[in-house]
Amino acid sequence: MKKIIILSIATLMLVACTNSEEQLRQRAAELCQYIPDHALLEKSKDYMTQDFYAVVDTMFNQLPAHEAMNHEWLYYFVTSNGGTIADYEVVSVEQIDKTHAVATISVRQKWEDGSFDPTSDIEEHKLYMEKVEGKWLMADFDGRKQDCINYIANNRKEQALRDAISDYLVKEIGTQYSQGEICIPVLMIVAAEEVDSATAHVWGNHWIYWYNRSDDTLKTVSGGNHSGCMTIQRQGDALTVTAFEQTTDGAGFEASAKRIFGKHYEIFQNMQNADIREAVRKEQLQEYVKRNRLNIHYFQDYGWEAVALTTK
Repeated sequence: MKKIIILSIATLMLVACTNSEEQLRQRAAELCQYIPDHALLEKSKDYMTQDFYAVVDTMFNQLPAHEAMNHEWLYYFVTSNGGTIADYEVVSVEQIDKTHAVATISVRQKWEDGSFDPTSDIEEHKLYMEKVEGKWLMADFDGRKQDCINYIANNRKEQALRDAISDYLVKEIGTQYSQGEICIPVLMIVAAEEVDSATAHVWGNHWIYWYNRSDDTLKTVSGGNHSGCMTIQRQGDALTVTAFEQTTDGAGFEASAKRIFGKHYEIFQNMQNADIREAVRKEQLQEYVKRNRLNIHYFQDYGWEAVALTTK
C-alpha cells in the first residue's frame, strides 16, 4: 500500500512539473509577440517588467530619431530582412528559481503569405522572464537591457555636448545674423576627441538658421555655415564652449579646412554634400518641433517650395 502511495505522489509531482513547464512554454510563446520589431507596441507595457519597458521605451520613443538611425538594433531585436516577419518557436524553458526563467527561442523569417524566407538562417535567442505579482513578464532579451542602458548613458553625454554647441551657436554666432523669431542651428559633428577628463575638441560642420513662424510653417529669415573645431570644457556640472577655430571664407577656405580638420578632413568633405545637409536639417527641425510641442508642419527657404516635416 505504501509503495502505491509513494508512486502516486511521484506521479503527481511529475505531472505538476510537466504542467508548470508547459505553462511557461505557453507564456514564453505569448511574450514573443511583444519583442520589439521596428516599433514598440504600447500594450507591451503589460508584458514586460517595469524596468525593462522603461529602457526600451526610452530607446524607441524618447531618443532623437537620427541617433536611432545610426544603430539599427534599436529598431529590432532579431534579424530582419525588410518585408519579412519573425516567426518564433519556443525550443525549451528552464526555470532558474521561483521568479526567474529563461526560454530558448528559435526564430525564422517568413513572408506575409506565410512561406519561409529560404535565404535567412534559423537563429536562437534567449528570452528572460521574471514573475511579478503572480505573472510571468519579459525581463530581458539577449542581454539587450544592458545594451540599452549603456547606450542611453552615452547618448546623454553626447546630448549634453550637443546642447553646449547649440547654445554657443545661438548666443554667440546667431546674433550676427538678421534675426527672426526662432534660431535653430543644424549640428553636424564630424569627430570628437577628449583632451583630458574635463576638455574635449569637437570638429563640426554647423549651420545657423533664423525663422519666422507663419501659421504652421517656419520661414527662413537668414542662415549661414560655421565649420571648425570647438574646445569644450566642463565647468562645474555644465559643458561650455571656450574656443571656436573656424574655417576661413573665400579663397582660403580649403587650406584652413585641411589645417583645422586634419585627419578628419575627408569626413568633413563628405558632409559638405547639400542633400546630406538638408536631410540632417529636416531631421533636427522635426526633433525641435516635437521637443517644443510646436504646431509646425513645414519649413520654407525664400524662393523654394515648402518642405513637409514628419512629426509624431
